[in-house]
Amino acid sequence: MHSGEPRAANGLDQAAAVFVGVRPRLFGIAYRMLGSTTEAEDIVQEVWVRWQTTDRTAVKDPAAFLATIATRLAINAAQSARRRHETYVGPWLPEPVDTGADPEAGAERGDELELAVLLLLERLSPTERASYVLRESFDYPYGQIAAILQLSEANTRQLVSRARKHIAAERRNPVSSAEHRRLLQAFVAAARTGDLVALEELFAADVVSYSDSGGAVRGAARIPVAGRTRVAKVIVAFSPRFWPGTTVSWVEANGRPGVLISHGETVTALLSISASAEGIDQLMWVVNPAKLAGGHWRRGLRDGHL
Repeated sequence: MHSGEPRAANGLDQAAAVFVGVRPRLFGIAYRMLGSTTEAEDIVQEVWVRWQTTDRTAVKDPAAFLATIATRLAINAAQSARRRHETYVGPWLPEPVDTGADPEAGAERGDELELAVLLLLERLSPTERASYVLRESFDYPYGQIAAILQLSEANTRQLVSRARKHIAAERRNPVSSAEHRRLLQAFVAAARTGDLVALEELFAADVVSYSDSGGAVRGAARIPVAGRTRVAKVIVAFSPRFWPGTTVSWVEANGRPGVLISHGETVTALLSISASAEGIDQLMWVVNPAKLAGGHWRRGLRDGHL
């Protein structure tokens, strides 16, 4: 009986080593599917539990096996998440991740990690989303995606193609990281001083402002605000009660420059934008305390101030 114990322990050590090696990818798949770090961590933990109880001697490709479990669990979770988002109070935005503090989170194709892209992915069916994420973010071959989704390869190609067309139709060509940062910095400066003209000059004509509070923050807009003039006027109207006493710090949110807004040691908002040659086309305000806590954004307070 005792002679088998070291062997069993050694087997579990090997299982853990394999799992740790592939863990960032498992998290990346689940996070892109769900837009929630908490739910992605839950998926990763469940994969680990299943991996421990699997007959690992029968698994030829552990990384593929673990990715398959993570993807299928994420598809199931996305189906229930969609129902929850339908009853969410106000606009729902993906939970941002601090890719400056955790580069692994955005190691694979960071452009597919942007909040604006994750928001578009939310509009796809869970299976379409999975096929797109596996192909575009992680470059899985179609045959492997088909095996993971238990579909034919032809059907998988159609899913990826349909998802690409949807994303391409909705997404404008993003500006460079330097221009993105310049626009964001100019926006914060104009918003803090309530400069209506400067704000309008920064916005695309059809700019949309989303405030994700989950109903937990008084004064947060319960519906998206759209249109250059309307968004600018709302920003100016809120300026006197929102900005005084705040500290604004640079962070890297989902692979793009973002700003963290805090009162003292309390993080109150994370602002991300998407922008094209036409200007800022989306303002994404995450003010839900639960989402800010999940991203460990307190570290951003150590970054350079605007």
